[in-house]
Amino acid sequence: MADFLHMGGYAAFVWSAYAISGVVLIASLLLPLFEKKKIIKRIKHMLQEDQI
Repeated sequence: MADFLHMGGYAAFVWSAYAISGVVLIASLLLPLFEKKKIIKRIKHMLQEDQI
């Protein structure tokens, strides 16, 4: 198991690549959700201004 985790001396490169990929994947899932909430809030605000 230790040999697998050590990755033949390249563990720092391999595990950092996995970590960076994970961060990018999570960000690509979460950022559009936050943007969607922001857009919906902006549209609601615009509609409320039109009604007054």
